Amino acid sequence: MLFSIVCQDKPNSVELRMATRPTHLEYLKERADKILVGGPVLGGGANGEEPTGSHLIVEMPDIEAARAFAANDPYALAGLFAHVEIKPWRKVFFNAALAE
Repeated sequence: MLFSIVCQDKPNSVELRMATRPTHLEYLKERADKILVGGPVLGGGANGEEPTGSHLIVEMPDIEAARAFAANDPYALAGLFAHVEIKPWRKVFFNAALAE
């Protein structure tokens, strides 16, 4: 089953995000077979390009596994997130041309 994981960073936490990023990316690479898509949510900073959170669509057997996946992310373990929302998600439309 697919799950949407939307994480909102705590205010003024870009330095923590950048310091934790290599470990976070390694965590995701080790689980890439379970990730449909993922990346930072942008909107901060003077140009609106600064990360303010994360969004992932992952395949997990159930909500408990999705929660464990999110809770063990190095970003979560570092205390980066103010809020995490996990909901079941169903793919209805996918434009492969935009996936690159």
